[in-house]
Amino acid sequence: MTVTATSVGEPDQLEPRVAPEARAWARWLRRLLPAAAAALSGVLLYVSFPPRTLWWLALPAFAVFGWVLRGRGWKAGLGLGYLFGLGFLLPLLVWTGVEVGPGPWLALVAIEAVFVALVGAGVAAVSKLPVWPVWAAALWIAGEAARARVPFEGFPWGKIAFGQADGVFLPLAALGGTPVLGFAVVLCGFGLYEVVRLAAETRRTGTVRRATAAVGLLSLAVPVVAAVAARPLVSDKAEDGSVTVGVVQGNVPRAGLDFNSQRRAVLDYHARETERLAAEVKAGKVARPDFVLWPENSSDIDPFANPDARAVIDTAAKAVGVPISVGGVVERDGKLYNEQILWDPAKGPVDTYDKRQIQPFGEYLPFRSLIGAINSNWTSMQRQDFSRGTKPGVFTMDGAKVGLVTCYEAAFDWTVRSEVTDGAQMISVPSNNATFDRSEMTYQQLAMSRVRAVEHSRTVTVPVTSGVSAIIMPDGRITQKTGMFVADSLVQKVPLRSSQTPATQLGILPEIALVLVAAGGLGWAVAAGMGGRRAGDV
Repeated sequence: MTVTATSVGEPDQLEPRVAPEARAWARWLRRLLPAAAAALSGVLLYVSFPPRTLWWLALPAFAVFGWVLRGRGWKAGLGLGYLFGLGFLLPLLVWTGVEVGPGPWLALVAIEAVFVALVGAGVAAVSKLPVWPVWAAALWIAGEAARARVPFEGFPWGKIAFGQADGVFLPLAALGGTPVLGFAVVLCGFGLYEVVRLAAETRRTGTVRRATAAVGLLSLAVPVVAAVAARPLVSDKAEDGSVTVGVVQGNVPRAGLDFNSQRRAVLDYHARETERLAAEVKAGKVARPDFVLWPENSSDIDPFANPDARAVIDTAAKAVGVPISVGGVVERDGKLYNEQILWDPAKGPVDTYDKRQIQPFGEYLPFRSLIGAINSNWTSMQRQDFSRGTKPGVFTMDGAKVGLVTCYEAAFDWTVRSEVTDGAQMISVPSNNATFDRSEMTYQQLAMSRVRAVEHSRTVTVPVTSGVSAIIMPDGRITQKTGMFVADSLVQKVPLRSSQTPATQLGILPEIALVLVAAGGLGWAVAAGMGGRRAGDV
């Protein structure tokens, strides 16, 4: 560093002059620090998600995100938001490339991170407004709402609510569903940053801006108080009696996509485990279930078209002596359906539910011809697209109303709610996670089911081909679960409930309200910017 005398008011006053190289490094550091902080705070948010129970890390993650965005222009917010999205989604969604390679995983993350980038631009814009944490948290939920709908019918995986199954905020799911739960967490995170910022400012200046301090403290405290106040909405008491449910996990011959080529083996495994359960019931080792739930894809051989598959299922149903919900792949009128089949031990198949929210690039291929030109292996793995069902699926099983939400559907608010409003007294989420090996995917999906249990105050069962299968109480507690890639069964008496939570009754309204709040904040920020004014702090 060189120092020269420079006249600044007083002739004897000296001003330090920094060498050009040092100034360049300082500029780079100022640019890199926010970028690194944005990416690392995204990683911190990922770490808050299952299978870890570090739900509280979401708060410092959003606090740091608020720090890097506050007071910046929307262009900087766009870039920093994208880095935050990459830090969060790259590790969260790595399971999507387990069997098909990194290409689809990276493409999915690159697209989904755009939504986070747009939220970042919006948060930067509203960060100059009074009560900015409220506008910013609402913007995050608006981004989640968009991600849940576009492109290709949306991809809600990674909603903040799905990382809070073990957290103190969980009761808010019963109050306003995943949007209100997620809003509370994000608001609390931004409020945490505001409190820390104001504490540092007060220490430096010796003055307290009371209105601004109140906003920060309320942003931090109100979500926690609301969660405590919502606790009475969470209950595991039976309202319509109880049933004893059996959940069968038959396992698969081996993990991976090619397990589908061994369809008969998968069916035989689930029939065998059901017959073993029947033997244990007969021996008095376990209670007799009122009905049994099989996973998605437990019979990829169409039992309506193949007498041998029908015979296997029929034998298992007769052995256990109760109805079974079977996950099948069925072709009807030239169309392929991912179908749940209600199988009566005396009458055979008596009811069906066709999956409505089917998975792009898994159950159907958008732009099939283009994708085939890029990689013919992808089109060969999915030779025929599945068709969508059109009606909710609620099976009457030994008098109990069981709502079916097949695998991927558990991520979508509307598919779960429709079963409850259609009369479901409990929910089953039959799934097939064998194609994702031992990745975190099954734990992420299990956490979704726990949130759904509290959201609608229903027992949720999760029968999975290869694990983790589980039984979840209406308060979100897992009472039984299996290991991964083992044959096993779970039997338990569970409560039936028919009352509807505020979240069930309100449906999409809380999400619409938060989107309108976000739009109002953005409109205010744009108007203030066009008028050449800074909205200032409160």
